[in-house]
Amino acid sequence: QAWTNGINKASKMALLAWEKETGIKLVQINGQRRYGGPPPGWNSGPPPAGTEVYIARLPQDVYENTLIPLFESVGRLYEFRLMMTFSGLNRGFAYARYGSPRDARSAIAAFHRFPMREGCAIVVCQSMQKHELVMQGLATSVSQRELEAMLQAVTEGILSVTLHTSPGQRQARLAVLRYRSHEAAALAKKALLEGNLRLRGAGMRVDWLDPQLKQKLQLWKEEEPLSSWADGGKSPVVPRPAALPPAMQNVLDRLNAVCWRRRLGTPLFITKCVQAKPDGWKRFWYEVVIPGYHEPIRGFAWVSVDQNEHENAKVAAALHVLQVFGESL
Repeated sequence: QAWTNGINKASKMALLAWEKETGIKLVQINGQRRYGGPPPGWNSGPPPAGTEVYIARLPQDVYENTLIPLFESVGRLYEFRLMMTFSGLNRGFAYARYGSPRDARSAIAAFHRFPMREGCAIVVCQSMQKHELVMQGLATSVSQRELEAMLQAVTEGILSVTLHTSPGQRQARLAVLRYRSHEAAALAKKALLEGNLRLRGAGMRVDWLDPQLKQKLQLWKEEEPLSSWADGGKSPVVPRPAALPPAMQNVLDRLNAVCWRRRLGTPLFITKCVQAKPDGWKRFWYEVVIPGYHEPIRGFAWVSVDQNEHENAKVAAALHVLQVFGESL
């Protein structure tokens, strides 16, 4: 503990002085330090959806005495959560929840790419409010009851557990874990990662559920034959999608590279078939959400019917986004 006290001592002392001067109380639990939720004098209920922003690329020695006054300058904060390391540095990201969606939008407009320091521009975008985790690397013999018992023992706020055959490993399972709130899911993710937990001798990997993986699981579930967990633990046969042709994959790789260069997040694709023609063509609606970009990009595309029809729609959407960005392949 002594060596951690010496890290970033001046900033820590400034934070303590600010807390004493303002009377603000910060509560640190499970790797995050929280202000508010609700703050003093808050007389109404929790804010609606769309009021939280995600803040990334923070200098690790910047604390609430700098961040809260900055983000409160555009609207009243309901809650501010700063993720912390064991040593007392921040983990480079935080969440600010405002009283209204309008204030959240103002924060994004004012502080996205704000130079917190020279050469250090922060990222501020709409929080995705993720509630779902994916646990991969589970043995095929693990039962739902066994998994639920373990999760209830080490995490709080879990609403549902859904087991799937792992798309990449036919002899493994993955589980989708749904929690009551983003905060509960974030705390569960931290507990599961730091606990280095094992079931049936197998190590487990835990991460946020990617929307693209979620969509694939939903599609494969429709194609999957009915099965029972009582059938001796045998894995149902699930069709595996064919790999994308190199030219199509290059489009997605190009978009990821452009987003990285522009200091934006990884694009998230949502595709939905809205029309089918007898000649084998389908019309897809798509939406691309890019963390850090001011609005989703939407459109329609006709694609041929094959195993990769949703992937074809993603490529069409990626081409549209590249066109919006003024980029070429």
